[in-house]
Amino acid sequence: MVELDQKVRTLWEQHIYWTRLTINSIVGRLPDEELTTARLLRNPKDFAVLLEPLYGEAIASRFDQLFTEHLVIAAELVKALQAGNTAAAEDANKRWYANADALVLFLSQINPYWSEQEWRRMLHEHLKLTAEEAATRLAGNYKQNIALSDQIEAQALGMADMMTHGIIRQFPSVF
Repeated sequence: MVELDQKVRTLWEQHIYWTRLTINSIVGRLPDEELTTARLLRNPKDFAVLLEPLYGEAIASRFDQLFTEHLVIAAELVKALQAGNTAAAEDANKRWYANADALVLFLSQINPYWSEQEWRRMLHEHLKLTAEEAATRLAGNYKQNIALSDQIEAQALGMADMMTHGIIRQFPSVF
């Protein structure tokens, strides 16, 4: 159980860490944007590796697909905001929330201990905080940006704990 907890928490920590670095690279037009984004996009695959022994290849692959879409859309949103393209930002935001809802439904269907309502609340909060993180970075409000990062970390660890507890309850013989 401790090993699972550590792995899930590490994956969620990496998710927010590499998301933050990707946002910073996009906003700052840094030369590491492509490499940082590539590392961020490895995160869903790492989650899939964790999930596959429990849920099988098809479910792990679907999670990878949905979570990768989550990240790609987030990068599109940041770039649209950076460009001042309101229509593109609104479109990306709409697709981002639709993707989150698809992920919520998927998660609630594969594990009876994962509440659809709770996942929706948590993922929507995650999107809201991440969008605020990007907006404050774009505005140069670094103090608020850093404070949001702390909130995002605590919130992501809550999602990690919910994920871990659900897995342990669903597969008690493994743990």
